[in-house]
Amino acid sequence: MLYNSEMRKEKTLLIIGIWIAILPFLGFPDTWRKIFFIITGFMVIYLAYLYYQQSKDLISKSENTSKTFIDNIGSEK
Repeated sequence: MLYNSEMRKEKTLLIIGIWIAILPFLGFPDTWRKIFFIITGFMVIYLAYLYYQQSKDLISKSENTSKTFIDNIGSEK
């Protein structure tokens, strides 16, 4: 399920990038174009927050499963 959510966010980010690239050429009035850019900016901020939360969760999960190194060279039975 984690794979699907990552791909969904990546596809959304790709679509937003394409939207930003073609938005100036669509012929909207200047005020509408500004509004669209502001809304798109908030969408990028939200996606960045989701990526931040996901990376924070992955780091905390990896810290909980740390492996302990045990040196057996000096021990004799």
